[in-house]
Amino acid sequence: MKRLSILGSTGSIGRNTLEVVAEHPDSFRVVTLAVKENIDLLERQIEAFHPEVVAVHDEASAERLRRRRPPVEVLSGDEGLVAVATMDGVDTVVSAIVGSAGLIPTISAVRAGKDVALANKEALVMAGHLIMSEARENRVNIIPVDSEHSSLFQCLEKRERAEVRRVILTASGGPFLRRSKDELERVTPEEALRHPNWQMGRKITIDSATLMNKGLEVIEAHWLFDIPPERIDVLLHPQSIVHSLVEFIDGSMLAHMSIPDMKGPICYALSYPDRYEGVMPTLDLSEIHELVFERPDPEKYPSLSLSYEALRCGGTMPCVMNSANEVAVESFLNGDIPFTSIFHVVSGVMRAHDVGKGESIEEIMDASRWAEEEARRLISSQERWRIKKGGVS
Repeated sequence: MKRLSILGSTGSIGRNTLEVVAEHPDSFRVVTLAVKENIDLLERQIEAFHPEVVAVHDEASAERLRRRRPPVEVLSGDEGLVAVATMDGVDTVVSAIVGSAGLIPTISAVRAGKDVALANKEALVMAGHLIMSEARENRVNIIPVDSEHSSLFQCLEKRERAEVRRVILTASGGPFLRRSKDELERVTPEEALRHPNWQMGRKITIDSATLMNKGLEVIEAHWLFDIPPERIDVLLHPQSIVHSLVEFIDGSMLAHMSIPDMKGPICYALSYPDRYEGVMPTLDLSEIHELVFERPDPEKYPSLSLSYEALRCGGTMPCVMNSANEVAVESFLNGDIPFTSIFHVVSGVMRAHDVGKGESIEEIMDASRWAEEEARRLISSQERWRIKKGGVS
């Protein structure tokens, strides 16, 4: 039986993970849970899964939970997240905290020798070289939970990289696939949050609409599979049936397909190398009728190019791009900037960044804080209207 620590248990991935655990009680045991602030749902999860320890990142929320006298120890803050991620007796840590907040507990779990079921792509975007180096040193498995990377993981397993010409990540195109570039200026947060295929958290749903999410996945794929960025492509695939493709040097291709259901990649990350029966409904291709693929329009989805640019620059640039994007997305959701200004804010912060080597977590976190401050400065000033399109200088 695998003993699990689930970071981000009240989010979309966390809730799906607990459903998988409930369906396989003889295979998995929940040891710890961690959340940001949703103590009402956490309390119900405690009653259902009986963890030994929980962590609530928000101190005030943690104190409110303690006053309810739950039958578990309640930790809080950054120290609490790290404690549950490194706890003795945990075999696998499900890293599903949203955004840059997942970096420290994820790398702490790796350093503690825990296998990681990785749903927090931002950790690899910010510090992929450090995390993968620590994973090799500690002989830790990092198994992706993202549907695209899970499918690549399965297609590439035991394959020599010299046999691979390129890999292709697919993207639905989000809710604005058929909208014109000019129409995007006027979209609302409510419209952007209506993803056509997936039920996801607010931040990742907006990233899907801008295609920044796919850019983050390009960086994640680079580190997970040791594939150079020029051999990682992206295609729009509105059906979300084919999650990735691998093209080999002889011209043949492998495609990984399933209905869009996160239980599949979650269960495989937890059960690896075994597969369980009946995890999700089977795919009936006769009902699909067609599978459509097209190249993303760079004018409509300019954020995708920023990730390739960040990888080319290296060092602290991917971290800066990610942190600036988090601030810009939050500002859009709060109604402070238009949808199309997300790209302008991120590219502006990237152009202003003096790239560092990113040789330590401390340097990465300093760069992240700088990017957040610079993004807020751009948003609060009239400079955001003067930001020009373009790459990183």
